[in-house]
Amino acid sequence: MSATDQGNADHLASAVEWTPKARVILDAASTLFYEHGIHAVGVETIAAQAGVTKRTLYDRFGSKEQLVVEYLRDRDDRWRVFLQERLDAADDAPEQQLIAVFDASRAWAADRGPKGCSMINAHAEISDPTHPAYAIIVGQKRWMLDLFIALADDAGVDNTALVGERLLLLHEGALVTAGMGVTADAFDVAREVAVDVLRTA
Repeated sequence: MSATDQGNADHLASAVEWTPKARVILDAASTLFYEHGIHAVGVETIAAQAGVTKRTLYDRFGSKEQLVVEYLRDRDDRWRVFLQERLDAADDAPEQQLIAVFDASRAWAADRGPKGCSMINAHAEISDPTHPAYAIIVGQKRWMLDLFIALADDAGVDNTALVGERLLLLHEGALVTAGMGVTADAFDVAREVAVDVLRTA
C-alpha cells in the first residue's frame, strides 16, 4: 500500500521559488513556529533567526501567512515520506502495516515532535476554514483517516469506515497524550488497542 498515493489530489505543490535563502527562512520559521506557536512569532524574529532582512523574507514568501502555509506543508510532506518508508519496510499484512503506522508515529514524535503534533497545535491557533493553511491541517488528518480505512479494507472487515475512524481516534489520542507527556508509552498502548480493534472488527 502506498500512503503517499492517498489524498494527494488536494495536497498541492508549493508556489514558492525555493532559493537557498527561502529554505533558510523556512527552516528558521519552522523551528520557531513549532517551539513557540504561530501567533507568538513575528516576522522580525524569523528574519533575525534566519540572518536575513524582513524585505528578503517578504520577497520570498509574500506574507507571514504564506510562510505558515509552507511550514505546515513541509512538515506534512516530511511526515508522509517518513511514514511511507516505514510502511514499505514492514510486512504487507494489514496488521503489520497498522503496527508500522503507530511505530512510525512514536519514532517521529521522539525525534521531531516532542511538543506534540504540529497539525493539532496549529489547529488550536488556526480554526478559520478560509485560512490557506487550514486545508493542510485538516487535510493531513483526512489523509490519515483514508489510510486507516484502507488498512481496514485490506483486512476484510465489514464496516471499513467505522473501523478506520476508531483507528484514527486511537492514533490521534496517542499523539495528544504523548505530546503532553501524560502517558509515557502512549503509542505502544494505542497500538495494542488498535490491533485488537482490527482483529475483532
